[in-house]
Amino acid sequence: MLAVPFALAGPAPEAGAVVAVLLVACALVARSDRMRALAMSGALLLAPVLLVSDIWDSPQMEVVRDHSGAALAAAAVGLVALSLLATLMARQPLLLPVLTVAALPFRIPIEVGGSTSNLLVPLYLVVAAGALAFIVPALRADPEAPPPPRAWQPGWLERLLALFIVLYGVQATYSADFEKALQQIAFFYVPFALLFVLLAQIDWTPRLLRWCFGVLVGLALIFSGIGYVEYLTRHIFLNPKLIASNELHTYFRTNSVFFDPNIYGRFLVVAMLAVAATLLHTRRRELLIGGSIVLAALWAGLVLTLSQSSFVALLVGLATLAVLAWGVRRTLLPTLAVVLVAGAAVLITPSTFGIDLNNLDASTSGRSGLVTSGGSLFADRPLQGFGSGAFEAEYRDRNGREGGDAAATSHTIPVTVASEQGVIGLIAYLALLAAAFARLLRGAAGTPARAFVAAAFLALIVHTLIYAAFLEDPLTWALLGIGTALAAQVVREPRRRRAGAAASVAAAQELSDGSALPKPGAAGGRRLTTDSSLPAT
Repeated sequence: MLAVPFALAGPAPEAGAVVAVLLVACALVARSDRMRALAMSGALLLAPVLLVSDIWDSPQMEVVRDHSGAALAAAAVGLVALSLLATLMARQPLLLPVLTVAALPFRIPIEVGGSTSNLLVPLYLVVAAGALAFIVPALRADPEAPPPPRAWQPGWLERLLALFIVLYGVQATYSADFEKALQQIAFFYVPFALLFVLLAQIDWTPRLLRWCFGVLVGLALIFSGIGYVEYLTRHIFLNPKLIASNELHTYFRTNSVFFDPNIYGRFLVVAMLAVAATLLHTRRRELLIGGSIVLAALWAGLVLTLSQSSFVALLVGLATLAVLAWGVRRTLLPTLAVVLVAGAAVLITPSTFGIDLNNLDASTSGRSGLVTSGGSLFADRPLQGFGSGAFEAEYRDRNGREGGDAAATSHTIPVTVASEQGVIGLIAYLALLAAAFARLLRGAAGTPARAFVAAAFLALIVHTLIYAAFLEDPLTWALLGIGTALAAQVVREPRRRRAGAAASVAAAQELSDGSALPKPGAAGGRRLTTDSSLPAT
């Protein structure tokens, strides 16, 4: 069975990448579990094969090449562990969403293609196990049997997600940095799209939501505590570049267990919005007091990151929650007041926020120059762009700079899409955002969970406009998946109530005209009466 993936990956990795994104697209839009399971299994097999074939001759694979027996044994152990986790998930469906939330923040540095990448290895294991738990029973089921009832059915959002991913794979074929695009597909688009499918099919009960809320906020508090220790000891754990940066400035930024203060800040913002959404929908005094304390602790952790993009994202998320709770008119003036106060604080003490008003490019970590260069790239090839993943290579080639890490992580998502994928990609990107907003915002004011998902997604989008990582961030896919499932449940619930009411009316009608009662017996001619000894009608 692995012959096909290896055949695609060997002589034509570009063709293999296109096949991989097509399989993911099929998994997103398929309407039958069997078809979705086939597409998911193909993507799960093909993506790692493509990646391994691409880096097989690199130095980091030397150990595997020289010790193939040990590598195969380790792979076998990993597959056994994966199978056990999938079995547990099949028996306890709550494990998948809870473990997903728990694994979202944790990244492991791994050298791939000559550079070190911080990969979400724990999350990959959770996604693979969850996919396996879905695939096996779906393929074993009788194809002729009616499909199990599900609240979620693919719509415009899923079609546009599939379109965007397929475009990315196709446009990778003419990229100046195909390896970068392939890594994006294998590490981000394939596993995170499958994560979306899995989360969208889950029945998000109040109990499950409470569990995931507890894990999310608990982790955020722990990470904030680690950030406090970093600030007090003036010692950064995982980011040598941040250590060097702190030595050059009067301010000190923390990153906790994350490899980037901005990604750390993004996670804290999402957790804070979850707490804020809960507080806006409760009147319990103890919950209000406890939630306020948690918000204060998380806010202190966020301040220590000095992440400008996270501050803006938090303001947008809180404004969204306020609009959903109180309406636009009652929210507009307070929001403007907060913006004015924040702007005044920046103008009065810009150094506190790591801003130099006389050097915009330095204050934005090079983003100003990157946006300008990205606009120039877009102007040179506006229709189709330079190809997926090509921004860093084209930027360095044009500006003659070494060390492309900053270029890879500092530019904004619209600039990336415009320069790499041109107008074609920009249209798909904007349409995708419109579909996501429509699904998440419609009816979001009804429950704190839906309000949180909508506010967190808007905050994340704003963060990507200032920083980076849109579909490369699992938070995007997780919020879309959870929001999709919650929206589908809202649509399904009235149908259930109507069906139940119709059944009750029919039963009452049958009882009233006696059609539901047994006919009189022929021997005694007596009418039977209903009592506890008779079967329910």
